[in-house]
Amino acid sequence: MKVIGLTGGIGSGKSTVARFMAELGAVVIELDKVGHEVMKPGSKAWSLLVDEFGSDIITTGREIDRSKLGQMVFNNSNALKRLTDIIHPEIDRILEERLSEYRRCKVDYVVLVAAARLDTDKSSQVDEIWVTITPQEVVLKRLKDRSGFSEKESKARIASQLPDKERIKRADVVIDTDCSLDELRSRVVSAWGKMQAQR
Repeated sequence: MKVIGLTGGIGSGKSTVARFMAELGAVVIELDKVGHEVMKPGSKAWSLLVDEFGSDIITTGREIDRSKLGQMVFNNSNALKRLTDIIHPEIDRILEERLSEYRRCKVDYVVLVAAARLDTDKSSQVDEIWVTITPQEVVLKRLKDRSGFSEKESKARIASQLPDKERIKRADVVIDTDCSLDELRSRVVSAWGKMQAQR
């Protein structure tokens, strides 16, 4: 089984590329969704987060208010480290369980959509890294259209992430998503074919 790590900055087209990779037969795991799972009310991570950050981060439905938590750790490296020290071990545990199950089921390809996780120390979990890139002006438009972010909000989020040139240094495959959907699909299919030919 081959595990492909898919990373890229905010608004760079990771989800679209992941969808095309799924169409080509890959099983896709989105670590952001796994992160949602580990924070379910009453879970170990949920309890630790409430202890660490206070009951203000709980909604009336006892869910973790991810937006509020995000504001608390944004541009606060100490708070962000406390958050990741709680969340990452739980995400890793679930991830390893799923990868083991996929190996047992003889799955050929797994795509791990991991964003920031692959920008740090998690590349050992993957066999190769694919990176999505696109010009900043395109990202700004996507974030405005998708999330209603102002240019200032978008630039703050972009600035808080690893620059594309650093991601590219570690990438096995780079996909520029500044193109039509049909062209993007063709780029993914081409990269996929080259990868399969090298197996």
